[in-house]
Amino acid sequence: MAFGMLECPDGESPPGTVILSNQALVGNNSDTAPSSAKAHHERHGIVLVPQPSDSPNDPLNWPQWRKDFILLNVSLLSAIVGAYGPMLGPGFVEISEELDVSVNEISQATSYLVLAIGIALLFSNPLAKCYGKRPVYLVSGILLFASSIGGALTHNYGSFLACRLVGGLGMGPFEVLVQCTIGDMYFVHERASRIAFWNLFLVSGISAGPIVSAYIIQYSGYRWAFGVCAIFYGVLTLALFFLAPETSYIRVPNTSHSSTEASSIDQPDAKAVPGEDVAQPRSETIDDIEKEPQAHNDQQQANHPPIITERKDSYWRSLRVYTGRYSTASVVKVISRPFILFLYPGILWAFLTWGTTITFTIAFSYVNGVIFNEPPYNFTSSQIGLINISPLVLSVVSEIISGPLCDKICLYLTKRNNGYYEPEFRLVLMVVGFVLGVAGFYGFGATVHYKTHWTGPVITYGLVNASLAFCSTCVFGYIIDAYTALGEEAFVAVNSRNFLSFGILYVINEWLEEDGTLKVFVVLGSLFIFTSLLTIPIWIFGKRCRGRIDKIVWLKNYMRDS
Repeated sequence: MAFGMLECPDGESPPGTVILSNQALVGNNSDTAPSSAKAHHERHGIVLVPQPSDSPNDPLNWPQWRKDFILLNVSLLSAIVGAYGPMLGPGFVEISEELDVSVNEISQATSYLVLAIGIALLFSNPLAKCYGKRPVYLVSGILLFASSIGGALTHNYGSFLACRLVGGLGMGPFEVLVQCTIGDMYFVHERASRIAFWNLFLVSGISAGPIVSAYIIQYSGYRWAFGVCAIFYGVLTLALFFLAPETSYIRVPNTSHSSTEASSIDQPDAKAVPGEDVAQPRSETIDDIEKEPQAHNDQQQANHPPIITERKDSYWRSLRVYTGRYSTASVVKVISRPFILFLYPGILWAFLTWGTTITFTIAFSYVNGVIFNEPPYNFTSSQIGLINISPLVLSVVSEIISGPLCDKICLYLTKRNNGYYEPEFRLVLMVVGFVLGVAGFYGFGATVHYKTHWTGPVITYGLVNASLAFCSTCVFGYIIDAYTALGEEAFVAVNSRNFLSFGILYVINEWLEEDGTLKVFVVLGSLFIFTSLLTIPIWIFGKRCRGRIDKIVWLKNYMRDS
């Protein structure tokens, strides 16, 4: 039992447990050592997981600059997506007066946007699983551009609400596809820092968006807030089309570079059958696999290993929007999988932990416009926007720290664990997120209730956002590593928290008016404590749960693509 984690009763390593250090090879002879451990290494003896293929079109083999540019592109889009939801918060009062509706109706329009995000996840991500991420990204960018143009031209509440709903449909894919894209391009030991990089842009958008939009709303009107978003969405979507090829890739197991152990990380159902040679040219899609010629016979393959003849895609060929199917499962089946995934304890934990943390953090943007517009603060729209400097600074610092620190902790624990990496190692930094979150939620409620100087609620608001940064690094890193083959479906399940968010955010201002700030944020803080403490049983029983889930035959068959 390493670090308090319970081992599987049969002693086997469940999906997600991988060799990440040469230490695991000490004592193994050449017959028993996994071939994956002999194949690809980096400096300091780190085994590359997953094992890359020989194909130049495998995203794992792309130049580092290309991977990082794609990550930068989708991260910039995520920043604008992050700003799109809360950007109107500082101007709720002004917008309600201009559209002749109540502040609560304007707040509820943003709640409907959150609901639209949840609905979009149910359909966009199964489509990405089957047909690739690139077309879904592009359609999403077009929807966001169109909704921003519409918002800039709106003159009544009906059209305003419609534009928010369309925007929500476009925002949905960016809640889950970016994490999966990171899993496509980067190795296990590189992922936490990349997740933190992406999340840095996302939370910066959430925090900085209202700062910028507050001045735009005060001096140019809310329509120009939409107009600025339209400019960014247009430019970044064009950049995505011309500079970001498809990252989905079917990596067929090959005896030269991988074993069943290594390949099972990405494709746990792929098995090496005795007497059959699994080595064959790499394929990008299901369509390509079906077109591959069959070997004449097993003996001929054994005596003459296949020559990899796949050519590197030209630039123009990489611009294809549709590149083939990446799953043999029906779209309907893939749509239903996220609901089945709640049978996985790790997925249920991630849903509850991430769902409460992100929902309660977003709640601040709903109530700040009301709280700070009234005595004793009496802030203007631009001053309300400046409140977000605190969460922006603390989020940036937390993201810069959390990603690299999480990777370092994982490598340290892996070495202490004789070279074996467990996804649960990602959860260590939840301790930091827990402390920051408790101080933030309780502190905000108390400082506003007792009418302290504005620095009190502003600083505690920032602590909550810092907590969110640490929690996101832990939760998303754990899901990617523990359930790699179920990436899209797993993130849809986790981000179905949008339906939870809709329910809470829809009533948050009425609840605040009825019960007061102190009671509301004490309740939110207490729920945050409860869900965060669920990390302890996941740390202890997580590995054993992964092992037991892997042995449920009907569940494995249902989650299998073929």
